[in-house]
Amino acid sequence: MKQFLTTMAGVFAGLTLFLVGVPFLLVVIAAGATRPAPVPGAVVLQLDLRNALSDQDVQNPFSAFGGRSNSVMSVVQTLRQAEGDRRVKGLLVRLPEVGMEPGAADELRQALRRFEAAGKPVIAHSQGLYQSGVVSSTYMVGAAAGDLWMQPGAALQVTGLAVEDVFFKRFFDEYGVKPDFEQRKEFKNAVNGYLHSDYTAAHRTAQLSWMNSVYSSALNTAASDREMEPALLRARLEAGPYPAARALELGLIDRLGHLHEAEQTLLDAAGDDARLMELSAYARSAGPAGRSGPVIALIEAEGPITTGRSGLSNPLAPSAMIFSDDISAALYDAAEDDDIKAVVLRLNSPGGSDTASEQILAAVRAAKAAGKPVVVSMGTYGASGGYWVASEASAIIAQPTTLTGSIGVYGGKLALGPALAEFGVDMRELGVGGAFAGAYGMGDGFTPVQQAAFSAMMDNVYDEFIVRVARGRNLSPQRVDEIARGRVWTGAQAQSLGLVDELGGFYQAVDKAKTLAGLEGEVRLRRMTPQATPLQALERALGMGAVSVKTLTAAAWVLGDPRAQGILDTLATERLRAQGAAAVLAPTPIR
Repeated sequence: MKQFLTTMAGVFAGLTLFLVGVPFLLVVIAAGATRPAPVPGAVVLQLDLRNALSDQDVQNPFSAFGGRSNSVMSVVQTLRQAEGDRRVKGLLVRLPEVGMEPGAADELRQALRRFEAAGKPVIAHSQGLYQSGVVSSTYMVGAAAGDLWMQPGAALQVTGLAVEDVFFKRFFDEYGVKPDFEQRKEFKNAVNGYLHSDYTAAHRTAQLSWMNSVYSSALNTAASDREMEPALLRARLEAGPYPAARALELGLIDRLGHLHEAEQTLLDAAGDDARLMELSAYARSAGPAGRSGPVIALIEAEGPITTGRSGLSNPLAPSAMIFSDDISAALYDAAEDDDIKAVVLRLNSPGGSDTASEQILAAVRAAKAAGKPVVVSMGTYGASGGYWVASEASAIIAQPTTLTGSIGVYGGKLALGPALAEFGVDMRELGVGGAFAGAYGMGDGFTPVQQAAFSAMMDNVYDEFIVRVARGRNLSPQRVDEIARGRVWTGAQAQSLGLVDELGGFYQAVDKAKTLAGLEGEVRLRRMTPQATPLQALERALGMGAVSVKTLTAAAWVLGDPRAQGILDTLATERLRAQGAAAVLAPTPIR
């Protein structure tokens, strides 16, 4: 009976998707397939950064019908194309009011500087910068523009960088929750909030180290772009906050003005017939660039790393995971394609499964063995499992503020049995086989035998990580252990330690790939990032091999039910945790 009801629920969900969702999707596809408006004779591009950017384009097969998504990579590549387009006369950037991810800010800043160096004016307009997250990075992006405007009456609050962590130890002690975790090693602090009530000495040292590096990098870069002494800029900012008028007097911004005035200034400079055009609309109208020259494969990977392929998750939802089957397959395809001369792997990941990371690394090795240099371009994150993937690449290019390293591992569980018992809930366990069979049960902590076995597994994962970094970076295992131990480094710090080859963004990585492959002149980037076709996505969504939760949540997603995405996010997180007790994940800071 239960099986019958489950099957009927799946059939009902499938019918719902077919009768309601599919027509809806067809309408979206038809609307998105309309021919984009042509680029006028003279345009001023508009880039709105107030909504958070992903590092890479959303891997939703239906997004292709609506053009490129608003991501760091799409912005950078579109601006690169616009540099040489005579129709494009300038750029207006709308800044967010809060902090930006540091690595993304570095990439955008470099793109703005290149655009302006091509002889095209850039105005950055702010409606206020408020002390939230890494707001110094947002200010750095604004400082990269030829003119930084601020709305009258707004505030400039760029006074420092602070993060806040939550510690649960006293709460757990009060209610009988036992956190049973192993860390390799003292700087691997992702679970410190479960184990302590305050920062450990190592945690505090590591946290302040990357914070100081990120903060100093942003201010020094902004000072250089504004042609001001770094110490003077820092002193003036930290003495704030200021109203916009005072910020202008201190030389921290260039002009007071409303958005319409900034728009009109750029339009007047562009000519009588100039029009405003959103950057995303320009990208759709201009079409792809680089149709000739040797081919370099571009493979993009963003999010936590897990085993499997994206089709096993909701096929319609945006991808926020790196699936090892997908990325490794793309690398093997690039290795076997005679037209491809090199690979740029764009990576933005705090880590994930060690086995999934190793699967991708094996494919990196295969591409190199086929004579194709593999250059890793790191975004905001290239840490832990992300660094595992990158460790044996031909070259690693990172931003000064990229968070990388975190060469370490942690794992364990929360034992909830004693806490639940206080509320009349009893957890009992039965098992057959060896002593480790019930090790991950939540009723109680590890037994001594289980603890010893689990600890040995953590040691093995850590040692294997060290071996790969030592081999890939041409360092001794002893030296790698000294700079590893789970510690997060910024790209600038990592370069001095030999973990990163060069500092720069995506196009620096492309240039490096050209050099390593012995290529000259223009090259053609071929995007080989895995993505299901719309037909494949529909087949999966309609329940090919699955008649229950997957179809139901896909239908709910199509119909706009926000609860569905919550379910999917929870399932993805739990899946990552359940893939084994070892996780090579780095902590991620706030924006």
